[in-house]
Amino acid sequence: AGFTADGDATNFTRRRQTELKHGRISMLATMGYITPEITGKLPGFLSPSTGLKFADIPNGLGAISKVPAAGWAQIAAYMAFCEVSQDQSPGTAAAAGDFGFKVLTSSDPAEKEKKLCAEIANGRLSMMAIIGMFFQDGLTGSAWGDWALYTASPLR
Repeated sequence: AGFTADGDATNFTRRRQTELKHGRISMLATMGYITPEITGKLPGFLSPSTGLKFADIPNGLGAISKVPAAGWAQIAAYMAFCEVSQDQSPGTAAAAGDFGFKVLTSSDPAEKEKKLCAEIANGRLSMMAIIGMFFQDGLTGSAWGDWALYTASPLR
């Protein structure tokens, strides 16, 4: 797409950091989309004051309209905390995506490089996966998509 045609290393580094962050978020989102389908939902109440149980929340995009505004405020507040709780200025470890959570590490530099490359590749895959799940859910009403429910298909 020509984003790196200018050869600016600073812009490339910023884009790589953004890609890493979006990939990690997408991996979590993909697992969050799949997990309730496989394991079921948490017991108890999402909002005790309104009597809303976790079991009352549909999976997928249908959940957006069911979660109370206070729940969305809590999610936004946590996201903001995660963004501002560490110094991510250029040259810091956090700027390079190292937040101290060492799952993908190794004392062997070649093995560590292999794991980090796999993280980027899996992040790219999960970005495509979550967008595909959103698209399919939007058309069929389910992330797992019973395409028989999509009667407006141009392929019919």
